[in-house]
Amino acid sequence: METAKSSFGDIIKGDKPVLVDFFATWCGPCKLMPPILQDVKSQLGDRVTILKIDVDKNPAVANAYNVQSIPTMILFKKGEILWRGTGVTPAKQLMQTLAPHV
Repeated sequence: METAKSSFGDIIKGDKPVLVDFFATWCGPCKLMPPILQDVKSQLGDRVTILKIDVDKNPAVANAYNVQSIPTMILFKKGEILWRGTGVTPAKQLMQTLAPHV
């Protein structure tokens, strides 16, 4: 488990893939992602870390990764961006994206 003291930078530099969901509470399409992400997490368990980043509360992180629209998901491993997607992404597509990295 990641501790509350782990920084975003530390978490994405790990050996385990990290799927980051950039969202906002006011974003309609963003509200469709939690059940999709729960489905992916239930299938992959501890083989992947899923983080949700509220762009309104963390604008520096969103700006650092040039997040222009939400929801945006970025897959990191060892600090490298392996994949990036914008918009609501179905669980099946996320699983296909994650499969080679877990």
